[in-house]
Amino acid sequence: MKIAVFPGSFDPITLGHQDVIMRSLPLFDKIIVAIGINASKKYMFSLDQRVEWIKQTFKDEPKIEVDTYQGLTVNYCKKQNSNFILRGLRNPADFEFEKAVAQANNKMAQDIETIFLLTSPECSFISSSIVRDVMRNEGDYSKFVPSVVEA
Repeated sequence: MKIAVFPGSFDPITLGHQDVIMRSLPLFDKIIVAIGINASKKYMFSLDQRVEWIKQTFKDEPKIEVDTYQGLTVNYCKKQNSNFILRGLRNPADFEFEKAVAQANNKMAQDIETIFLLTSPECSFISSSIVRDVMRNEGDYSKFVPSVVEA
């Protein structure tokens, strides 16, 4: 069984995340959207809220599960019997950062492969930090997030 872990903070989930996950469905038997918990990071939305948004976004997709984890992503992958980490790339800066993380992960766990998917052009500018900034400043963020986040 081909299981991919798509890790992130999803604070909040964006149309870019949704795009990468939906386009990767044909590649895997199961995709675990895994919300990483970092005690030193300040989140705009609670963990429960982020889990609920992701569950609602993918409620009609039986191949998608939502989970939370702490610690190294490769250790979480091992616990889930996943040999794949799925990551989306929006731009060259994402690639440079994600390449370094993927290479470090590979040093720790050679049997776990990182798969990169380019975000669709219409989503390539969307990031959770931009969405949070628009929200904080009471702008219209509806074009950047799944409809469940708008509610």
